[in-house]
Amino acid sequence: ATAEELFKIVDSYFTKHELKWGNCVGFCSDGAQTMAGKRKGLQALIQRAAPDAQWTHCIIHREALASRQLSPELNEVLTTVVDVVNFIKTRPLKVRLFSALCEEMGADHTAVLFHSEARWLSRGKVLSRVFELRTEIRVFLEEERMYEAAGKFCDQTFLMKLAYLSDVFAKLNDLNLQLQGRDKHLPHLAGKVTAFIRKLEAWERRLDQGNTDVFENLTEVAETIDSGATTVISCIQQHITALRGLFQKYFPNNAAQYDWVVDPFNAAAPADFNSAEEEQLIEMTSDSTLRLRFTSETLSQFWLEVEREYPLIGQRAVDILLPFATSY
Repeated sequence: ATAEELFKIVDSYFTKHELKWGNCVGFCSDGAQTMAGKRKGLQALIQRAAPDAQWTHCIIHREALASRQLSPELNEVLTTVVDVVNFIKTRPLKVRLFSALCEEMGADHTAVLFHSEARWLSRGKVLSRVFELRTEIRVFLEEERMYEAAGKFCDQTFLMKLAYLSDVFAKLNDLNLQLQGRDKHLPHLAGKVTAFIRKLEAWERRLDQGNTDVFENLTEVAETIDSGATTVISCIQQHITALRGLFQKYFPNNAAQYDWVVDPFNAAAPADFNSAEEEQLIEMTSDSTLRLRFTSETLSQFWLEVEREYPLIGQRAVDILLPFATSY
């Protein structure tokens, strides 16, 4: 659908339910040109009808964009995994034979999972399941006379890269799940992303020391090899560094800018506060009753109450909390 068609759908909904565009303070979407275009996209059309509305690029979509790029070395492993999964899953007889083999070998699972680019958690789940069933997959491929593919599941370097991918995408899936759910405001989610970027920096430091203990599957495979993970550390370091760079590209804003909203009683006033706003923040944070309420109420409830007595900072905080942070 075009931006104009999408706007007509939204506009007709507003008209039908007697909603005013003037009350729209923001909208959230993915970063497609149709949605996010500043001149002809849905963003531009909405901002003509609601000049104060701020567009937010869905945080979960940004996380998916930042995590999808792989080096040629790692992408070759993922391609092999997808090819093997497709070989098994697209043929009903192969599915039954593979399931019977897994049961015979006492595996916890009896099926591999399809990979889908459209499903954000798909890649991590597929890689984890293939790593878990790597022995069963090798035996099955040998029985099917797929010797070249089976050989890769005997190759130590391939298995270490597969182990690493299953580990890192499991961590990315954990982050993705943390970004979902009710009452997840922009400050909360920005903090989760900032924490993940700091973890990436910590993993880089540990890899510089030759330490892979943060990646459990990789460590499990490396312990069975005399040289450990030394042959793949360089490849992993490059990916972690690139991943951190992409996260910083897609999430350029620092979560610290929201400290005064998330923890007003301990954070300093933002530098862009005017004198009236700063005075209201001082008065509010000196109110012992509000301090007690802050620990027992949700962030939204707290700031809505603050807005009644301290409208300048209350409205400013609500404007930050009100827009959707994700389109999930």
